[in-house]
Amino acid sequence: MKDENCIFCKIANGMIPSRTLYEDENFRVILDLNPVTRGHALIVSKEHFRNLYEIDDNTASRALVLARDMAVKMTEKFGCDGFNVIQNNNEVAGQTVIHFHIHLIPRYKNDGQTLTMKPCGMTSEELDQVKESFD
Repeated sequence: MKDENCIFCKIANGMIPSRTLYEDENFRVILDLNPVTRGHALIVSKEHFRNLYEIDDNTASRALVLARDMAVKMTEKFGCDGFNVIQNNNEVAGQTVIHFHIHLIPRYKNDGQTLTMKPCGMTSEELDQVKESFD
């Protein structure tokens, strides 16, 4: 299924030009137009899924294997010192294009990025409550 109004569907399926690093029958890997580091790329599914909640198991599995393979190759090609693989779901979590995609972000010493998470300071009792609510 493709969404004719989705820009990522158009890019992934070759209707809009992109700087493509890799392509297969399920995905296109493109350079991000607003990169946060040198080599920042996106894995974009050719089928339209709004986010991780909608993606089927087979496509999800292939996406993670592709992320690993691209991280290895990009580290080799760009000489980066580390790597972030980020997948956001819904606006509150930072998803700006509502089409499943994975950010591949090469990291370099002193690159100025601060993609770190701040602990929220939950107590042991609060952690137990969270665990119990999941049971």
